[in-house]
Amino acid sequence: MPFVRLHIVSFLVVVAIVAALASQAARFLVVDEPGTSDVIVVLAGETKVRPARALELLRQGVAPRAFLDVQTRDVIYDQHLIDLARKYVNGLPEANRVSVCPVVGFSTNAEASDVSRCLQPLDAHRVLIVTSDFHTRRALLIFRHRLPQYQFSVAAARGPVTFGDAWWTNREWAKTTLDEWLKMLWWEAVDRWR
Repeated sequence: MPFVRLHIVSFLVVVAIVAALASQAARFLVVDEPGTSDVIVVLAGETKVRPARALELLRQGVAPRAFLDVQTRDVIYDQHLIDLARKYVNGLPEANRVSVCPVVGFSTNAEASDVSRCLQPLDAHRVLIVTSDFHTRRALLIFRHRLPQYQFSVAAARGPVTFGDAWWTNREWAKTTLDEWLKMLWWEAVDRWR
């Protein structure tokens, strides 16, 4: 009987440890450490919170200029997203300090090549990435690996509709957390080594 109790206690300890680690799964994904930079890069994807966070940082003087990565293939109704982005940028008070970087890549890994092309004429060395909070750790890992000639920092654009630390309390947060963990594991196990 003591042998059975030992197994039950051991099992419960393992379950408690796994539950404690799982409760921190969303927090681990987020890195929010914006550093003074030569340029701010807003990664493609979300088009409201990310640009707003970048403009906030630009206005604070974190960097003298910024650019928005915009997918060239995306169309919203009958408008190309890149045309909408250019119109948006032209309407900003900081329009002379913000530009659009056309992106053709389908992943963060592929987007790094497009970002490299847009960074080259700027003579930038320190780059601040702005992306969704859940995407910050993976984006930072990918960009540091793919473009080691730059010093990267990252700022989290928080969107409480799609993501939160207490991921188990909201269906959308749980889906986002699981999806991002799968993408990060894929990066670490496969894409990093290609």
